[in-house]
Amino acid sequence: MKYHGLKDKKRRIPFHDSISVCVDKLITKATIEFDKSYPQDIAEVNGNPASDEETARTYAVVSPLRALARTRDHFKLSTANSLTQGKGLGFSASAFASVALASSAALRLRLELERLSEIARLGAGSASRSLVGGFSIWYASRRGRSYARQLPSAMQNFAMAIVPVPSRVKTDMAHKESVGSPFFQARLSDVRARLPKMQRAIEEGDVDEVGRLAEADSLSLHAVTMTGKSRLILMAPETILVIKQIMAMREAERIPVWYSLDTGPSVYVNTQREFVDEVCSRIEKNTNLEVLKSDVGGPAYTTEEHLF
Repeated sequence: MKYHGLKDKKRRIPFHDSISVCVDKLITKATIEFDKSYPQDIAEVNGNPASDEETARTYAVVSPLRALARTRDHFKLSTANSLTQGKGLGFSASAFASVALASSAALRLRLELERLSEIARLGAGSASRSLVGGFSIWYASRRGRSYARQLPSAMQNFAMAIVPVPSRVKTDMAHKESVGSPFFQARLSDVRARLPKMQRAIEEGDVDEVGRLAEADSLSLHAVTMTGKSRLILMAPETILVIKQIMAMREAERIPVWYSLDTGPSVYVNTQREFVDEVCSRIEKNTNLEVLKSDVGGPAYTTEEHLF
């Protein structure tokens, strides 16, 4: 149940609550050091200097934490993704969740998880959920705050895989397009009605219902993007190829498998644990695309494995 469109772009407040699942196969590491010896702030992403946009979003997260720590020390920051190809895989979400946690730890702040989730959100909305991990809900507004929390889950039989597909379309562009769709208000009503069903299915461990709901939500998300002002199409030929494979397995062979899409062409494959190996093998064989199996990812954590 993905969010689409921002009510408040600067503070990254969405129009509605959303639910997602973290994947442990796709991770971001971040190392940050604050020290008076640095003449200026330094940030790099995957070994390259951060762009102006990346730097601005980094400041959105680091600056409030630096203010809470009451320090003006400059920082050196390095982040690295485990995968650099593919769009719609939550790279920004995991990146800013890791930046928020690393910065908080480096500054020796002791913030409650909900508060840190609010700050991670300022870099990328979905970072609020990546920080708390598991199946999580991000509240658009809950008692005046916008943060994420992990949901109770009985999804032990849930298995997933990812098919990375590249794209140059920026996520913020897709969010901007969605609100101009004549169907955007209908999507809001649809999402709000579907959210309690998804939450209940996760709590009860109903893998099939989670798959059905996520697939329907994905089609809704892409429908409003395609009907915005620029008629932005996020899917690629590879996306359709994978979707057709999944539909064929489900409809012709009764294999319980569903697809899910974020704001990009990459495909998430959701199924029951006993079918995941067969499903991945079939998709790889029939599409010649890379398929990455993954378990559900946990919350962000600190490590002694630093990037510098």
